[in-house]
This record gives sequence, C-alpha cells and structure tokens, in this order.
Amino acid sequence: MRLPAQTAGAPDAVAAPAATPAAVAAAAPAAGPAAAPHGGIEDRIARFATIWGRAIFPVTATSLTRTEFERHLVPLTRTLTEALHARPFDAAVAHRVGADLVAVHCTDPEALAGTLGVIESYLVLYCGPDGLEGSGVEATAEYHARCARLQHAMAAGYARALRERTLREQEAIARSALTARTDAQQALHASEERFRAVFEGAAVGIGIADLDGNVLEVNDTLLQMFGGLEGHVRSRNVSEWGHPDDTPHVWRMYGELVRGERESYRVEKPYYRHDGTVLWTNLTVSLLRDADGKPQYQLALMEDTTERRLLNLRLRYEATHDALTGLPNRTLFFERLEKALSGAGGSRYGLCYLDLDGFKTVNDSLGHSAGDRLLVEVADRLQSCATGPGEVVARLGGDEFVALTTGPDTEQKVTDLAVRILSALSTPIRLEGRELTVRGSIGIVEGPAKERTPAEVLRSADITMYRAKAAGGNRFEFADAEADARAITRHGLTNALPAALERGEFFIEYQPLVHMRDGTVRGAEALVRWSHPQYGVLGPDRFIPLAERTGLIVPLGRWVLEESVRQARIWQCQNGGSALRVNVNLSPTQLHHPGLVADTVAVLEKSGLAPGALCLEVTESALIGADDELLEPLRRLAALGVDIALDDFGTGYSNLANLRRLPVSVLKLDRSFTQGMQQQPANPVDVKIVEGIVALAHSLELAVTVEGVETGAQAAQLRALGCDTAQGWYYARPGAPDRIHALSLSDAVPTPS
Repeated sequence: MRLPAQTAGAPDAVAAPAATPAAVAAAAPAAGPAAAPHGGIEDRIARFATIWGRAIFPVTATSLTRTEFERHLVPLTRTLTEALHARPFDAAVAHRVGADLVAVHCTDPEALAGTLGVIESYLVLYCGPDGLEGSGVEATAEYHARCARLQHAMAAGYARALRERTLREQEAIARSALTARTDAQQALHASEERFRAVFEGAAVGIGIADLDGNVLEVNDTLLQMFGGLEGHVRSRNVSEWGHPDDTPHVWRMYGELVRGERESYRVEKPYYRHDGTVLWTNLTVSLLRDADGKPQYQLALMEDTTERRLLNLRLRYEATHDALTGLPNRTLFFERLEKALSGAGGSRYGLCYLDLDGFKTVNDSLGHSAGDRLLVEVADRLQSCATGPGEVVARLGGDEFVALTTGPDTEQKVTDLAVRILSALSTPIRLEGRELTVRGSIGIVEGPAKERTPAEVLRSADITMYRAKAAGGNRFEFADAEADARAITRHGLTNALPAALERGEFFIEYQPLVHMRDGTVRGAEALVRWSHPQYGVLGPDRFIPLAERTGLIVPLGRWVLEESVRQARIWQCQNGGSALRVNVNLSPTQLHHPGLVADTVAVLEKSGLAPGALCLEVTESALIGADDELLEPLRRLAALGVDIALDDFGTGYSNLANLRRLPVSVLKLDRSFTQGMQQQPANPVDVKIVEGIVALAHSLELAVTVEGVETGAQAAQLRALGCDTAQGWYYARPGAPDRIHALSLSDAVPTPS
C-alpha cells in the first residue's frame, strides 16, 4: 500500500493504494490482468481466492497448507463479492475480512500490501458484474469506487484487529516486564530479556516516560515513525509534542493519568516530525504503578495512521467535490450553507443561483464532451469571481452553479457578485474553433442567518432563477416571498392534478347561451372547475395552463367532453327531444392530439347525442398561421355536423381573410369589446368594430356570440348590432346543470310592444 506525500492544499494528489508489484505479478493468472474471467460466480470466487492465496501465503505465518489456506480465503472472497454488489452498499463488512486475516496470522506488512493489491487489481474483474464486460462507464466507475472503499474498510479492520491484538499482548508483556524489576534478582534477568524482545520487536511504536513527561526509552519502530533521528525523540519531554490539531481533552486526560486519576486513555493525535511533516497516530497511554500501587511510569503505544488518514482525506475530497470542474459539489455546499445560516446574531448571507441559458443547445449541437469543456471554463470564471472572504462557488449539477457570500453586509456584496458573474460570462468562450456566447440567469436570495433552512434558501433561489430566465435571461432577480408562494402553489397544483382527476375532484358548471332576439336558452358553455381540498374551488385559469404543460389536458379534456355531452343528452330528454347545444373548449394541445376526431365521435355515439348539439370552441390564437394538417381534424368534425366556434375573436392578429379557410360556424367576440358598452353612450370605436365584425360574420354565414354581457345597456346595444347569442352575468352566472331551465330572462329581452 503506497501513497505519495500530500502536498499542501492539494488532498486530491493522493493516489489510491496499490498492490505490491511482486505479489500481484506472482499471483496474476496466466491470461494476464486484462483477461476477462469466465464461468459462474462461484468459479470466479474460487479463482480469485487462489490468486489471493498465492500472493500472500509465502509471507503468512500459518500452520495451514497452501490448499487449506486458499480454501479459507473462499468465504472471505464471497463476503467481499456480496458487499461489492450489495444495495445499499456497506463497506463496513470488509472490516471482518481484515480481522479474519489477522486471526490466521497474516500479520506481515507484505501480506496486507499484497491483499490490497490483489483486491484492487482483480476483485472487480473477477467478482464484478460479468467481469465488467458490457457494463457501462458509470457502472464500471461505481464498482471501482466500491472496490476502493472495500480496500479502505478491510485495511481499517486489519489494522484495528492487529492493533488490538498487539496492544493486548504487548501492553501486558510490557507491564509485566516493567513491574518485574521489583521482583527477586533471580527473575530480573529473564524478565528484562522478555521485555526487551517484545519492546524491540513490536510492530507498534512503544515509549516509556516518567510522570514528569521525560522520555526514558523508545523502540526502533517509534524512532522510525518520527524519522529515525534518535536525538529528536529521546531525552525530550512529552509536553514538547503539542500540536495545533490536538483536541482539548487530550492534555486534560494526560493530566488525570499522571496524577493517578485514570489508568489509561486512547486518542488520535498528530505530531510534528523534525522535517516539518505531520505524523498521525492512534495513541494509547497507560499508567504503570509500583508494587505499592503508586504511579511510576507512563507507557505509550503508537500506531502510525498517516497513510490511512491521507486515504480518508482523498475519499472525503472525492465525495465532496465535482469530478468534472473540481468545484465543491452539492454535499459540501450544503455544509457551507448550513454553517452560514447558523451563524451568530447579526451575520447575513447572500446566495446566487446560476443556470446557463441555452446550454442544452451546446450539448445537442456540439456533443457532451464540448459541453463538459464549456462547463469547466465557466467554473474557472466563476472561481475568479468569488475570491473575497466568505465567498465560495459550487456546482450543483448539470449547468447549475451557486455562489455564496457571508458577512454583516451581504446585500451589496451579493449584488456585486452577481454583476461580476454576468460580466465574466459575457466574454465569448472559444470551443472547437468557434466562439460561443454564454449567458446565464441568476436568482438571488439574501437575508439574515437563523431564519431559513438550506433547503428553503435553495428552493427560493431556484424559483427566482427561473423568474429571471422567464424575463429573458442574462440577468439576475432578487427573491420575492409572494412570487415564491405563487410558484410553490403552482408546483403543488401541478403535482396534484393526476390524482385529482382520479379522485373525481373536477366538476362542470354551465353558463347559458341566450338567443338575443327571443330570449330563449339555446345552449350552455361547459366550464370545468376544480374542487381542491386545500384551496377550495379553482377556476380554469388556475389549472388549465398547468395541465397543458404536463400533458394532462388530454385526459382532462376528454373527461370534460364526456360529461358535457352526457349532460346535453339529459337536457334533450328533459326537454321533450329538443336539444340544447353544449359548447366545450378545446386547448391547443388537444388540437394536435391524433385521437381528437375518433374520441369525439366515440363520445357522441356512446351518448346518442346528435353532432349538431355539440360545439367545440377553439381560441383564435391557436389557429393563427395554422396549416392544413392542423385544420384537417376540425374540418372532419365540421363535416360530421359538429359546430366549430372561434373563441376570443379579436384578441389575436390573424388576417380576417383567413376566416374563409377556417372550418368555423360561430364567432365568439371577446369580452374586451363589450366593456366599452357598459356606460352610455357606448364607446363609438367599439361599436363600429363590433358592427363591422357582425356584418363580416353574417356575410360569411357565421353566427356571432358575445361574451361578458353584464348590463342591460350592453345587451340592448349588442342586440341592435345584430349579434345572435350572448352569455354573461347579466343573464346568469355559471352554475349547476339543473339551473339551465330555471332561468328568469324577463330582464334580458325587452317585452314586445
């Protein structure tokens, strides 16, 4: 197991442990390390155990034969294989494998090095998914990462078992050797020899000091741990070995021990070597008493854990940093954000949530490798923007980055940070011989600490970022509590839509369509409502756009059509066979659905309603620039006898000449035209426009329906202009279907003279 020395500030320079070359080479199968293993999993487990046994048996002090030893390794290999494939993954089971090696006397350092080398080289190859042939890159990386963690866990279990075994044996022997000095002279020589053999041959560092902390004796292992210079260890005082990373309780426990208040303590403690490097150890200090029980010496046992710590740092770095850009990842950023949000009173934070505008286009046109290089360049620029105290940049994933600043006055700092980020991105990036202009949208959240959780802050920043993107991008917006609440509500409604349809939370209200000449009810428009368990009754403007975006508008629209046609058939039966027409709105998404015509015909046939009793309303904006392919379903429905109404007419910018090619039979004037007629005298411009539209419609043999009639003056004016039917609160509000025949329209139509 080898790791290069760690350079300051660069924990990622530490390499993973490698197998001893000689051991791995001797154990390698004839086909070479790259050869793909064949056979069932048990055959591959047995083969791996054979390779493992060949690598470490020569340095193992065991009474087992090689064959017996290899058979002993089979269940250990199976344990590693099961851990490699386990879901969820748990590397801790490899501790037992390391401990079992110590139990069969594989205590030579070369045995551990050879074991780690074999596992690194062959575990994934022989015991992974089919030798990893055919596995994807991500699966390969995952299994190698698991293998590395199993190596670490096994090494930790091996070291722990070896340490515990050695500590038990060596401490007992050392204690016996020291206390034996007070025994009879005839036993002194034998005791001294035993102690010296253990002391000098121990695999851990051993040091003896008096109660004042003066080092009296150390073994060669401890000398080597400190660099091999005896003068830097012997004749020194323990108090000189303080380190800034010492935990506060280390020296407190030391004082209790030398005063005789405790018998031993165990800590993780760093030391400075003579060359300035740091030695990390697992330190166990025990108190040795004389024959009368009085404290006399202190015995220190040290295990060098420097390489293990460097490996932990490397694994920690890989777990908390983005592999592509080297920036802190989501995990580490949440730790920093949580620390900032839990700051002392008066501290504040400012967060910029950045999403690149149009990044998907780069991936789609130039490929993901080009997109990755673009992200690396963006990350470098962002790092150059956040160099102040308390500022950090991280990549959350994809093309989303965050920048955090802290301090007493972050409102101006976070604004300046956002300006620097947009300015840094404005310079084109040269990629594959072309210059790419990078734009970004930033959502900013700023405020005092201790008021919000990290998840709440990120959610608000994300919502605000999308608000900046919707405003055109390449800009930043500050978070707004009301906008956040609206976005959260929209998100909640979007998620609740599918279940709401299944639970029957939607219902339909009907607004009558009144003939303006005789005041009779000719039909009704079906208006869907949502009886939301939390927000009450919601109108279509609150949920229809959400259903459009999620695609739920198609099943919802079919349900509305089925219910409306069924209700129209009920009215027909109640009215002695005279049909009332029902108007049903079609969304743009429904217009593009290939099953529109078939679904409509099926609903009509199932209910027994004549096609002429159904009118489908399509907004003018949905048909602007429509080609023949889009109009074909409407033409087929019109040919069957279904009326097609052009809804919200007058709000778009379509050419009036296009009316000739549209398969419509009804024009519905938008309510904006009737608003100018609420007061008398009516707005002459609105009157002229309505008069012209009515004349045009009638010349094309189209009926005219007006919406939003709220006063008698409006109704009289529109009747005089020749409108055919109308709807609005002047006649009736939308309501239950049984109210259609109970309308009182005496005020809607003047009494004939």
